[in-house]
Amino acid sequence: MKQIFTRRTMLGTAAVAAALALTACGGNVGGGGSGEEFPSKPINVTVGAAPGGSTDLIARAVSEGASTDLGVAMPVVNKPGANGALAIKEVQGKTADGYELATLNASLVTITPLAVGESEAVSLDDVDVIVGLSQDDYVMVASPESGVTNLDGLKAAQDLTFGTTGVGTGSQLAQALLLKQADIKGTEVPFDSGAPAVTAVLGNQVQLATVQLGEAKAQIDAGKLVPIVVFSTERNQYLPDVPTATEEGYDIPVSQYRAVVAPKGTPEDVKARLKTAFENTFKTDAYKQFNEQNLLTPREISGEEVVTEWTALADKYKELTEKYGVSLKQN
Repeated sequence: MKQIFTRRTMLGTAAVAAALALTACGGNVGGGGSGEEFPSKPINVTVGAAPGGSTDLIARAVSEGASTDLGVAMPVVNKPGANGALAIKEVQGKTADGYELATLNASLVTITPLAVGESEAVSLDDVDVIVGLSQDDYVMVASPESGVTNLDGLKAAQDLTFGTTGVGTGSQLAQALLLKQADIKGTEVPFDSGAPAVTAVLGNQVQLATVQLGEAKAQIDAGKLVPIVVFSTERNQYLPDVPTATEEGYDIPVSQYRAVVAPKGTPEDVKARLKTAFENTFKTDAYKQFNEQNLLTPREISGEEVVTEWTALADKYKELTEKYGVSLKQN
């Protein structure tokens, strides 16, 4: 029998064909109601740190992998300042269409608010979190000239100076909590980042400092710095012989975590496509090798899990600073 095609039948057939074609080309999605497939142009990734640091390197590694998956360029834009707050505030003002992303350090929303005014603080409520990236642990290191080789020696020493990587950082919080909880006397000296803090310890200008592991590991391996304690809840896989503050009896669960975020209100289908691209990147040998080379522990969780975990951390840090009378504000 001869088949008769009505306009409705033809339109339905076309829709099915379009859906099949979309699936075949990799699952591109609509660009926020614009009618374009997403992505159809480069996606900017803003980093609130200078080139060469841990946050910048992570952003470049994950962007390179996701760029391949998405089929568009993902240039990294560096906008350092205010511990990363300038970059996040700038991205917040961009169009929520998936073409403007940023890396976010957990300390900016969990620790920095304890050191700055409410108007300067960044909140998770201000962004959409796409995916978690990694965990970067803090380690307290000492100069060999200090004579300090462990926590017992640290508690017995007098009039030491302690470097931090800046106000409102995990370095400052972890170290201040340890000094309070262990009743250690000393003078804290803030630096602009980890590199100058490490340099100061190497020159014995300060006797100790708390920095991210990647900033000190080479000098630890060379015997030029002595690792005293790490502040992750479990021993770091790259420093397995160094105890944690937790196992030494102190309540100091401080690590640096990072995530990818987008402006609030980014369409769900766009966020899902971005999340898939990042998750596919995590599976590649190149990205796994990057994490190992930079001493990073994968923390590749969903945006919802990031919000839950970081919110709990913010509450925990506030509780600890109040309990032990620790102030992170500049005098």
